[in-house]
Amino acid sequence: MSNVPVLYGPDARPVPAGLAQSIRDAAAPRRGFSAGLGGGTQGYVFPYDAAAYTGPEMGEWLPSIRSPDGEINQYRDRIVARGRDLYRNEGFASGAIATILDATIGASYRLIAKPDYRRLQLFDKAFDVEWAREFRLVAEALWRDFAEDLGHYNDVEQQLTVAQQFRLCLGHKLIDGESLLVRYWLPELVGVGGAQYATAFLGVDPDRLSNPYQGPDTEFMRGGVEITRRGAPVAYHIRAAEPNDYYNALESMTWERVPRVEGDGFARVIHDYDRDRFGQHRGVSVFAPVIQRLKMLARYYGVKLQAATIESIFGTYITSPYDAEMVQEALTASDDRVNAASYQAIRSAFHDKAKLQLNNARLAMLAPGEKIENVNGNQSSSEFSPFAQEMHRCTAAALGTSETEIHKDLGSVNYSSLRGGIVLAERMYVRRYTNFNLNTANPTYAALMHEQMERKLLPLPRNAPSFMEARTAYSRCRWLGAATGWVDPVAERQGVVLGLDAALSTLEEECAKQGLDYEEVLEQRAYELGLMRAHNIPPPKWFGEKVSATEVIQKPQAA
Repeated sequence: MSNVPVLYGPDARPVPAGLAQSIRDAAAPRRGFSAGLGGGTQGYVFPYDAAAYTGPEMGEWLPSIRSPDGEINQYRDRIVARGRDLYRNEGFASGAIATILDATIGASYRLIAKPDYRRLQLFDKAFDVEWAREFRLVAEALWRDFAEDLGHYNDVEQQLTVAQQFRLCLGHKLIDGESLLVRYWLPELVGVGGAQYATAFLGVDPDRLSNPYQGPDTEFMRGGVEITRRGAPVAYHIRAAEPNDYYNALESMTWERVPRVEGDGFARVIHDYDRDRFGQHRGVSVFAPVIQRLKMLARYYGVKLQAATIESIFGTYITSPYDAEMVQEALTASDDRVNAASYQAIRSAFHDKAKLQLNNARLAMLAPGEKIENVNGNQSSSEFSPFAQEMHRCTAAALGTSETEIHKDLGSVNYSSLRGGIVLAERMYVRRYTNFNLNTANPTYAALMHEQMERKLLPLPRNAPSFMEARTAYSRCRWLGAATGWVDPVAERQGVVLGLDAALSTLEEECAKQGLDYEEVLEQRAYELGLMRAHNIPPPKWFGEKVSATEVIQKPQAA
């Protein structure tokens, strides 16, 4: 007796054995084949649909694997030119970059020196907390003298403060994908009324970094960056002028080889860019993933403006009962029949005579068969607004900001949504300025400290190691940029106070978020308190002498 089950159809009759077996065969999975994206079975062995190269979805999508330098360097100039064009002419792109710069560098960028005295104690026990404080005060004062010099001798071109140079560096890094600072030694400028340090920095447009004579990349040359066999950069080849300036045509074909570090440890070049892959030696614009979409949005604006202009030009017009054949017959008529000219004369005469008015208001009288129609461009914003919002969301996702920070329309969001967007964007801002500090700001400070240490301008114990022996510990620091600000000052400040009381944060950290130095805040607060006592003014409750911070923030209770 056969154990094969019998299939019955809807008519309660057994399905033929051959047909039943073909159904079973079709339903059984076939080893080595996978269902395609379109629902059918691929004709080749594709364990993953992502590996299929047939079908409408994957058939024409065949990207190749290349090195990061191979993907970037050959097309870098075109991507940068398009990104800059968007930044110059597209308001949302320009505003997005300005938002990132305002939220990170801001109008000033203050140094807070924090030498690693614990590390330095391995050299000498004289490196303690008191030394660290003394060193910090002197180092910050000397840095302010350099960074905010009235003659701008920190800048080789003598035009910018260090904070302004930093802002331009981060702007280049966002738009061009990289920034380039070159350190110069200019002792001839040092003197009374001149520079105080021989160290000066020149911001270089990344366009000038390229292979000599526009040569192709080689094993040891990648987009103007000379590397070792291990991939470490050792020198940078920089044009003497911009490549497309006709007035510097000869200089633009001259390259200078600038070593990354001189033989005595003198750092020369600070090259900063975001690495997306290992083995990458040039950067990519943040606009690269959304350049096409931003250009589509800009074109859509133009199309909508053109349509609105056309709609405003064409208003009301009169239609005639003549169709195309009747007009053609009238134009070609040679006898006494009514032609187009005579018909127009009849219409003109009719309108001249039919000047009827009602209460001094003229009535529109039409010739027989005529009617008035309006042009309706149907230019509604119902389709434009969702498209623009989608482009803004895509741009915000690529840049790491919130959509609100792109379009700046605060009226379209509530407090919770706004705070949520700020929290998400804050992660991007922290990453941006942290990486910028590590790759640009800190090396700049260390480069100046190298000269200061050689000139013995900083307080050091007798057996202190040289700068080159412990440069990382000496130059450890943090930076105070733009203040985070408040959306709801009362509620958010209450949260800060509760966090301080619960030991979940520190005064240094909370002041740093607002661009303040906590020691300066405490010193100023002590001065104000002493001044109040000197004038017999009772200190307010918020000074917290007898009332805890948690009690201060409590709302007053009704009697």
